[in-house]
This record gives sequence, C-alpha cells and structure tokens, in this order.
Amino acid sequence: MSLNYVRAGSGPPLVLIHGLGGSLVVWEPVIDLLAKERDVTAVDLPGFGDSDPLPEGTRHSAHEMGRAVAAHLESLGIVQPHLAGNSLGAWTALEMAADGKAASLCCISPAGLWRRKLGPRTYNTRKLGRRGRIAINGMLRTERGRRALMRTTVARPELLSADEAIRWLSAWLDAPAYDDANDMMRATPFERAREIDVPVTIAWARRIGWSPRRAPSGCRPAPATSRSRVGATPRPATTPRESRGSCLKPARYRPNKSPSRSLAPLAVARHPVRAP
Repeated sequence: MSLNYVRAGSGPPLVLIHGLGGSLVVWEPVIDLLAKERDVTAVDLPGFGDSDPLPEGTRHSAHEMGRAVAAHLESLGIVQPHLAGNSLGAWTALEMAADGKAASLCCISPAGLWRRKLGPRTYNTRKLGRRGRIAINGMLRTERGRRALMRTTVARPELLSADEAIRWLSAWLDAPAYDDANDMMRATPFERAREIDVPVTIAWARRIGWSPRRAPSGCRPAPATSRSRVGATPRPATTPRESRGSCLKPARYRPNKSPSRSLAPLAVARHPVRAP
C-alpha cells in the first residue's frame, strides 16, 4: 500500500492530515508558510486523494488509518511528529497520539467527540454530486458559483481558484474509501482520551455550522480547564494569506477567565486531554 504525500521545509516535523472526503490539497494554502519554520508533511489518508486504500478486509476507521499513516511516516524517518488534523483527520491524529506516535496535536473541529454513535446518514449528497458533476464543475469556475457551492465547507470560497475548488470536489466525489470511512466514523465515538499524554490543541472553526455551544444532538465538547486558554483562530485556506496557518504554530493566548465554560471558539490545552 502506498500513501501520497508532499514534504517541504526544515525544522521540527509537522504532519497535516485532511478530513473526510478531502485530500492534501486542502493544506496547500498553508504548506509554504509553515515550511518556513517546520519540516512539513501533508499526507492523503488511505483511500483518499492519490493514496491506496487499506488492504482488503481492513475497515477505514480512524484507528486503522492512523496506524497506516504512522507506518508511512516511520518509513520516511519521521518519528513522533507534531500532528495537525481537521475533522476525521483530527480524530486520526488523536488515535495516533493514543498509540504513542505523536509529540503534540492540533485538532481542528475534530470528529469523534460525540457522546454516542451518529448512525447512518439519511441522504447521499455524493450521489447527487456525481450526477451533476459537469454542471457543478462549470459553476466552480466562477467566483459566484464557488461562493454558492462551497460556503458550507470554506469560510471564504473566493480565495480558492477554480482549479483548487474543482480538486476539492474531485477529492470528495472520487475517494474509494469515503463510504467505508464515513460508516466507521459514524459508528462509534472516540474513546481513547485517557491514553493520550501529549499536549493537545482543540480548535473550533467559527463558521463550521455548529460549535460546542450549539452542537447537534449526540455531541458533547470536551470541557476547558483551569490550565486551558481561549482565543480566536483563523481557518487555514480561507483567511487572508498573511494569517493562514497561524493556529498551527505555537500560540500565546491570555488565560481563560472562565475555565469552566465549554470550548468556544478555541481551547489550547497545555495538558493531555482527559475523558470526562
């Protein structure tokens, strides 16, 4: 099995892991900025982008994909890197940390923090997307079309080129592991928090559509603590170029004056995450 990746820069190793239906293309707007201070590797998860799926009979759970990514990184000489992931990529990073394969984590809107399994979806937007692909690609070639079609995925779609937007769409529609990964993601919550003993940053994007203060039924945010900090964060790939990637670098925030509140919009935990 081969995993697709790009690598740039020098310094402490930082690995970027995309979310469900994505590919390393989502990190392209920040790779060069981060590479000025880090040895940056962005990887396509198994069965996404240009990476091979997991071997037949192996489900595309966050745990199994994390094991595959860790093995791939070790083959490149990257051992216990800092990890940053979005959504399912963040859950994959959490699993890698629980396996002792990470130096620290930055989890952007992580999946898996729901109280119970989500269950199967009642609609299939990918099926509709495939049927209307030609028309959708045409719309994505216009700024107005990108704003209309990608506003639930990207805070500022106008910052994406037509080529980038089409590549994002293709990553979602063409991923052979999407359905299996989606089923596994919705079948269980993340349950290994007590096994993590490295620093963890959890960032909730302001325009994600739900947040710890307004979460869907069945979801629960991890509580902030007296050693946590709260601040605002931009969203990589959707912010002015000079701000992109800042939430993936060491942060300095004022201590949270109300540590008992739920995370909103960003909690930087200077301690391991703990199950409530």
